[in-house]
Amino acid sequence: MQILNPIIKFLTQSQQPDSAPILPVELPDLSEQKDPNVVLKALNGAFLIVLAGESHPAFSQAHAYLDKLTSSPDWGNLAQFYDQSIKLITAELDQVCQQDPALQAKLQQVEKALATQPTDEAAISETIWSVLFPEATGIRGQEETCISQLREKRTVTIENLNPEPIQNPAKQILFTSNALLTTPLGSADLSDFDADFQSQLAEAAEEPQLYWYDHPIPIGVAAESNEILYGLKHLNAAVEFERQQHPEITDKVNCVLSVSVTHKRLQMLGKSYLKQALAASDPLEQLNIFAFTEADTDILIRQVLLPIIEHCCPRDEAADLLSVFGVDGRYGRHYSFLKAITAVWHVLIDPEIKATFKIDLDQVFPQAELVEQTGASAFGHLQTPLWGATGQDASGQPIELGMIAGALVNQRDIHKGVFTPDVTFPGAGLNPDEYVFFSKLPQALSTEAEMMTRYEPGTALDGEKACLQRIHVTGGTNGILVDSLRRFQPFTPSFIGRAEDQAYILSTFGQSERLGYAHASGLIMRHDKEGFAQEAIAMAKVGKQVGDYLRILMFSAYAEALSQSVGETKAVTDPFTGCFVSQLPTTVALLRFSLKVATLFHAGKPQEAIEFIDTGVSQLKDGLTFIQGEPSALQQTYEREQQGWQLFYEGLENVEKALQAGEEWALVVRKTAQQIVADCAVN
Repeated sequence: MQILNPIIKFLTQSQQPDSAPILPVELPDLSEQKDPNVVLKALNGAFLIVLAGESHPAFSQAHAYLDKLTSSPDWGNLAQFYDQSIKLITAELDQVCQQDPALQAKLQQVEKALATQPTDEAAISETIWSVLFPEATGIRGQEETCISQLREKRTVTIENLNPEPIQNPAKQILFTSNALLTTPLGSADLSDFDADFQSQLAEAAEEPQLYWYDHPIPIGVAAESNEILYGLKHLNAAVEFERQQHPEITDKVNCVLSVSVTHKRLQMLGKSYLKQALAASDPLEQLNIFAFTEADTDILIRQVLLPIIEHCCPRDEAADLLSVFGVDGRYGRHYSFLKAITAVWHVLIDPEIKATFKIDLDQVFPQAELVEQTGASAFGHLQTPLWGATGQDASGQPIELGMIAGALVNQRDIHKGVFTPDVTFPGAGLNPDEYVFFSKLPQALSTEAEMMTRYEPGTALDGEKACLQRIHVTGGTNGILVDSLRRFQPFTPSFIGRAEDQAYILSTFGQSERLGYAHASGLIMRHDKEGFAQEAIAMAKVGKQVGDYLRILMFSAYAEALSQSVGETKAVTDPFTGCFVSQLPTTVALLRFSLKVATLFHAGKPQEAIEFIDTGVSQLKDGLTFIQGEPSALQQTYEREQQGWQLFYEGLENVEKALQAGEEWALVVRKTAQQIVADCAVN
C-alpha cells in the first residue's frame, strides 16, 4: 500500500507552508468524544490518514483509533468496514503491481511528479489519473484531436444496408419504458387513495429499501410531476404528430412498461396505482399501454415459458433459470426484460413486430425541431437502413448493426438546436474525489464524438458508405431488431445497478460474430428531467452516487467474467464505457467514497455525509462480497443468467416452429400468452 501513500498524502496535506491542502483531513481530540457527527467524521478521516502512510503526523493516532473502535458496540461495524477496506486496498495494490510491473513503476514515479508541480491542477490531475484513471489522460487541451480519433475508431465501412428496414414504426416497433416507483414523499396528498391502499403504503415505507434508482416516481406525486404521465403524454403527442404528417398511419403504438419498485410491498401496489393515475389523466388515444409487474412476469414464466420448455427441451432447473425474466431488482433486470419481451411479442402475440425501441419517460421526441433541423421526424429516423446494416469496423472485423442508438439534448439547451450535446466538457476545478476518478471528461468526449456526429453527403461519414457504431448509449433512445435479439441474445446481468444500457452489449463480446449499434444521426430526444422531477431527483441523489461506485466494482468484475480478455473489452469500450472497468476497482471505489464523505464534512454538510455513510457502507460491503472469491458470486450469477437467456430463446425458437406446424399444444400456449398480455393492458 505504500505506493498509494503519496497520492493520499498529497490530497489531504498542505504541500507548501502558505497553501491549503486540496482536502484538509485532521483528527479532533477523541478522548471522550460521543457526538456521532464527530465520530463518523473521525472514522472516515482516520481511514484516509492511514492510507496516507506512516509519514503522516497523525498516522499512529488514526491507526489506534480505528483499532479501538472495531470493538465498539456503537461504532464497531463501521470501524470494521474501514479497517477491512484498508486490507482490501493493500491486497489489491500488491496483487496488481505484481502482475503489472509497469503500473508499479508509474505509481513509484507519482511522488516525484507531484512534488515538482504541487500547485498545477492540470499536472496534478494528469499525474494521479495516469495510475488511477488513465482513461482521462491526454484529453484536456486536445479535445478536438481526441474527438477525431474516437470517431475514426468507431467508423464502420458499410457493405450492405438493411434491404428490409423498418417501414411502419407504429406497427413494427414495440416501444418500451420502465416505470420506477417508490414510497410517497412526506408532502404527498394521498387522499385520493382508499384507506387500505394508504395503510399498505405506510407499511411499505417502513420496510428496508431494496433498490435505488436515479429518480423513481413517488406514489402520490402530483400529476404535473409524475414522470410516467409526462412521458406517455408526450409519446402520445409524438404519434399524433406522425399521423398528421402521414395520414396513412392508422395503427396505435404498442408500449410496454416494466413496473419496478424500491420496496418489496410496492410490488402488489404498483399496477393498481398506475391504472388509477392513467384513468385520472387525459386519455392516450394513440397508445396501447401494457404494464408488467413481477407478478405478471411470474405468470408468463409459469403458464407460458415453462410449458414450452417442458414440451421442447426439458431441464430440471428450468424454473430457476427462467427467473432471469422479470422486472423487479436492479436496473439490469428490467432492462433485459424490456428487450426480451419483444421476442415473446413477435412469436406469440404479433409477428408484425420487427424491433423494439426503448425510451425513458423523462425524454420526449421534439418532433417539430427534428423535422426542421434534421429533415425527418422520429419515425422517419427509425426507418434508416443503417439499422440492420452489415460492414467492417475500423479494425477490419465484420459487424452487424442490429441495434440503433440516438442522442439527447437537454430541455434547457434545445433553443440552441437539437445537436447541442447534453454533456459538455467540464471546466477547470476539480473536487477532491475527481482527482481519483473523473468520468465527466471521457463522457463529454464520447458524447461529442459519437452522439453528435452528423452524416453529410460527400464526407467520410455519409451514412451510406460509412457510418458510426455506438458504444456509448443512453438508457432510452435505443433499440434492437428482433432477428438480432434472438441470434445474439444480449442481456444485462441483474447485478448491474447503473449504466445497464452500457452493459447490455458486453454480453455479446467474444461471440463469433459481432453485434453493434448503428448511430442514428438526428434521432434525438429532449431530456426534460430537470424541468419537472426535481424533488424525486434530490431524494435519489445519494443512492445514485453510491451506485456510481458500485458500477466500478461490478463492471470491472463483469469484464473479468467475459469470455474475451479485459484488454480486448477495454479496447472496444474506452474511453467512457470502459473507464468503469478499472485495473484497481476496489481502491478507486473506496477512495471515491471516502473522499466524498470527507468533502461533505469539510463543506459543513454533516447530515448529507452521514446519509452517504449509512447508504454507502452497506451497499459497498455487499458489492465487495459479491465480487470476491473464485469463482465469485458475480461470475456464478452471470453464467447462470446466460444459461437462462439461452434457454429462453431456445424455447421461443421451438414454439415458433410448432406454431408454424400447427401443433395444438403451441396454439394453446399462444392463446394463454395473448390473454396474459391482454390482462396487462392499463388504458
